[in-house]
Amino acid sequence: MSENKSRPAPIHLKEEELLKKLPTKIGNVNLNYEFYPGEDLYSDGKVEEEILSIVKNASPVEYPKIIEQKKSWPILYHLSPLRGNIVDWLPLKSGDKVLEIGSGCGAITEKLSQKAGHVTCVDLSARRSHVNAYRNQDRDNIEICVGNFSDIEPSLPEDYDFACMIGVFEYGQSYIHTDTPYEDFLKIMLKHVKKDGCIVIAIENKFGLKYWAGCKEDHVGTYFSGLEGYPEGGSARTFTRRGLEKIFHSCGVQNYSFYYPYPDYKFPTAIYSDRRLPHLGELTDNMRNFDRDRMVLFNEKYVFDGIVKDGLFDVFSNSYLAVIGRSLDTCYVKYSNDRAGEYALRTDIVETPKGKVVRKIPLDNRAKAHIKGMQDAYERLRKRYEGSGLVINPCSLGEDGGYAEFPFEQGVTLEELLDQCLEKEDMEGFYGLFDRYYELISYGEEQEVTDYDLIFANILVEGDRWTLIDYEWTVNRKVPSAEIAFRALYCYVLEEEKRNKLNLDFIMDKLGITQQTAEDYREKERKFQKQVTGKRKSMGEIRALLGTYSIDPKELMERRLQEILDQRIQIYYDYGEGFCEENSVYMPDVYVEEQKIEARIPLDGNVRTLRIDPADRSCMLRLTELSLNGVKVPFQKKYLETNGRAIKGGCYLFDTQDPNLVIKVSQLPMTGENVLSMKAEIAPVSESMAKDAIPSLKTVLRGK
Repeated sequence: MSENKSRPAPIHLKEEELLKKLPTKIGNVNLNYEFYPGEDLYSDGKVEEEILSIVKNASPVEYPKIIEQKKSWPILYHLSPLRGNIVDWLPLKSGDKVLEIGSGCGAITEKLSQKAGHVTCVDLSARRSHVNAYRNQDRDNIEICVGNFSDIEPSLPEDYDFACMIGVFEYGQSYIHTDTPYEDFLKIMLKHVKKDGCIVIAIENKFGLKYWAGCKEDHVGTYFSGLEGYPEGGSARTFTRRGLEKIFHSCGVQNYSFYYPYPDYKFPTAIYSDRRLPHLGELTDNMRNFDRDRMVLFNEKYVFDGIVKDGLFDVFSNSYLAVIGRSLDTCYVKYSNDRAGEYALRTDIVETPKGKVVRKIPLDNRAKAHIKGMQDAYERLRKRYEGSGLVINPCSLGEDGGYAEFPFEQGVTLEELLDQCLEKEDMEGFYGLFDRYYELISYGEEQEVTDYDLIFANILVEGDRWTLIDYEWTVNRKVPSAEIAFRALYCYVLEEEKRNKLNLDFIMDKLGITQQTAEDYREKERKFQKQVTGKRKSMGEIRALLGTYSIDPKELMERRLQEILDQRIQIYYDYGEGFCEENSVYMPDVYVEEQKIEARIPLDGNVRTLRIDPADRSCMLRLTELSLNGVKVPFQKKYLETNGRAIKGGCYLFDTQDPNLVIKVSQLPMTGENVLSMKAEIAPVSESMAKDAIPSLKTVLRGK
């Protein structure tokens, strides 16, 4: 929800004239303009008209293709189906009433209306509300109230089951004009939910790791603003977890839970909680600069690993999802909806009276067959591996086959154990685990059933018990175990550059895989990934289409340092014992213009020869002035020598990384205090070009 910088402007049209111009119903969606001030008080400009045109003329199934074609951040943000992930997992029932503050273009409304009985939306913008209505026009359970929240709020009922503020709470001071706007905003919202209802707040963490790592603050678009406490002002404020808790407590809120959307709440692919925090190595998808360029100050994955290890994830999570009210059963969510529709699903860890279970839930009607196939896969794999020592986690279908359910298994993934071996450089331990893995997966190889995705992350190890917990991609055909093991290794190494220390040739020899066979397997993997994703591009590919940059300041600093080094000269003084580093100095700031040098070099009467190193690279140099105490130094070998090739008087080509000029000052009239003045033009030349040019110069000079 965008900020409201002022109170609503006076209505410019009479109410009856205004209502004639504004649609009160779009499809099945009702729009209420009772409190609309007559004009939109904020806008993203012309792109909103473009989005309105899209939702009028295209169906939601076409949005992903349009996003790829338009290459526009606002279009991605408002139309991506991944936006709804933040609320998709909430336990909404068909009879629930939901209040959504700041509904905007309806990305969240779409998901809420699919599950709840009725959704009341509040938004300042008529144009965005029209976008919302058009994209959801087939739903008959949505009412959009257009206008300022503070004007609309007194008319809202007080019996909502859920009240959602997704990207809204940070603008509290724009809506509530008091000394304690955020506390008062929350107190108002608390009045509108039932006793057993929930308020859901999604907001950025001002101390989110991405901001330390070089992402700009989301609302003001500058570096480190939130970390520094918003010194330049602005209408939005984000908070740490402790800051949010302080607000909750001041409002008398005692029952609340924190969830941690990852990478952030805008396009979450996973949602963690205090009951299921990230494991080492899970947080790998950190390049999320869709709307702005960013710096990359460090590798966020490695820092997240340290944060997870030290139990600080709740401090540095990029976003928070706070649920005020009763505790929800779901403690972890992972989305796989960047796939083709027939494979799109959500994985939940749910606490039930019988203990934790894992549920895989279809996110598309086409994916129901994929879910139902998991029970058959379990039965076939169980028979194949019976007696092997590899346990297949049981699968059952729940509630009309609407989801697949598995017992929640304890243990450490084989991937984590292998990583621990690599970290300790315990290759014997690594190969021991891999050999056991290969022994287990090879059991029953002659049978017509294979789990193609038998990767290390899908196996839990607890003592001698090895359990396969995910077998989503089971096929009813024979696949060589060497191929399955190669794919597991390929995925393992591809995900983490630290794993490149593995001797893959050694493992391939153990598996009997040639280089050609390996390439064949890689091609199969590419086809498999294409099958899974269909024609859709990944978020990483979309990010590349948007054209935002990730800049490494370390590289920039090194480049700048090299520029500084390149814009100085080194002077050697010979007092009769030759040149040495001890009797040398650097002269910075000698470049008066690009490729133009001016230097005044002091020297005493004891100096015999003077050496000038004008650069640390091959180059071409043209002396425009060389004088000692105002007397011109002749460009003759008696007074001047160089390790470059003379092109003509005072002009030299150097094919070395250590070009130099040696001035025999003892051959020149000297006083007690002396100054050598030099002016020159210098141009870098690649060493290979200089070496190619010098033989031609020799030929020309001999011809002369």
